[in-house]
Amino acid sequence: MPSAYVIGLGKSGIAAARLLHRQGWQVTVSDSGSSDALRSMQQTLQAEGIAVLLGHRLEPDPIQMQQIVVSPGVRWDLPALETARALGIETIGEMELAWRSLSKIPWVAITGTNGKTTTTALTAAIFQTAGLNAPACGNIGYAACEVALNLAGETDSAPLDHPSNPSSQHPISNIQHPTSPDWIIAEISSYQIESSSTLAPRIALWTTFTPDHLSRHYTLESYYSIKASLLARSPLQIFNGDDPYLRSTADRWPNACWTSAAGKAHLLGDPTRGAYVEDGWAIALGERIVPIDALNMVGPHNTQNLLMAVLAARLAGIEKGAIAHAVETFPGVPHRLEHICSWRGIDFINDSKATNYDAAQVGLAAVPAPAILIAGGEAKDGDDTAWLSTIQQKAAAVLLIGSAAEAFAKRLDSIGYSDYEIVETLDRAVERSAELGQALNAQTGLRTVLFSPACASFDQYPNFEARGDHFRTLCLAL
Repeated sequence: MPSAYVIGLGKSGIAAARLLHRQGWQVTVSDSGSSDALRSMQQTLQAEGIAVLLGHRLEPDPIQMQQIVVSPGVRWDLPALETARALGIETIGEMELAWRSLSKIPWVAITGTNGKTTTTALTAAIFQTAGLNAPACGNIGYAACEVALNLAGETDSAPLDHPSNPSSQHPISNIQHPTSPDWIIAEISSYQIESSSTLAPRIALWTTFTPDHLSRHYTLESYYSIKASLLARSPLQIFNGDDPYLRSTADRWPNACWTSAAGKAHLLGDPTRGAYVEDGWAIALGERIVPIDALNMVGPHNTQNLLMAVLAARLAGIEKGAIAHAVETFPGVPHRLEHICSWRGIDFINDSKATNYDAAQVGLAAVPAPAILIAGGEAKDGDDTAWLSTIQQKAAAVLLIGSAAEAFAKRLDSIGYSDYEIVETLDRAVERSAELGQALNAQTGLRTVLFSPACASFDQYPNFEARGDHFRTLCLAL
């Protein structure tokens, strides 16, 4: 019996281990952590015949392991993985493992720095409204290997937890699908692409491109090349033509389909193969599809997300009526400009998924001014210029949390912005925003408290979903 070694006991690693086990591999899963939750999962998997090592790090051994599968959070250039590849041990990502079981099914793959989740969720909603069995997976909904397990008829293992709390009412996270999907709708990060060398979606979308994850990919060119490799393997490519960087690379993609919220005159390529806005309508493949104001989500960036999802659906042959109905009934996604509640005339908005400066700038630009901004967490590398400028224009006050608070305070000082407070925790931030909000509402008509961190969550939370769920709980407790 061949032996496989899976690194990471998160959602993806668990699904990969179960899929390998079902395929006849002798499977060992390792995780460097040893929390109570991990120990509980260790017991569950070991009862299924899967070995689990906690507090353990990979030691490559070609005799003991013929394949290594890594979860997205594991660095692809980890020295142990470099050693494994040098020893001839096949090393792949969880997404690549799933692709090998699902490659006969057409995929829509969505990648990009920002906009992936909304575009993925909307695309899945459109396909499902059209009556197609089209589960969403990857960074949203199911782990890709979980879809492969369902295709294989896996029914006897414990269900996996999804990333969002069920109370968040994610439109596609908890769907129950039959065993044979018509399409796979996958949100795919650069981490997953770099470890999936043969993944070739039927339709690939590239939403935006700005500096991010440079601590992992080192250079902007490397980050671009990783994402470009996925699009290069796809016969149908959709690009956001309003993104300056992607637009500057148009000569590399002579057969691509482009979108533009700025209208037909701004569209790259053949208008009959792209999507654009004209007279308030989304036009795709030369036909009116749906009014852009039918999408009940704030922010002009969501017009681009709409165009990309609509164009993907039309390229897949979905009828206009199903697309329009899906757009009109789409509830949005948790943690991305998610309206939590209105309290004493103030709207509390959860934008926990804004884990970098660009996403946070888009979030703040999308809400009415003046607003109270809650920001901070584990800081990332990146250009904060546009974000700081938008704070000056729109924020009546900024409440800073997490390990980035002191650094953010210095950056605000450097631009002459002084209406900030370091409150350290989200609990205190919500409490203080309610106090400030009432005063500013009376003085300036302020109506919005926006939680848009511009940071990763790992200093205080396991992921941005847990962070957003905590914000939701605190707001509803008001």
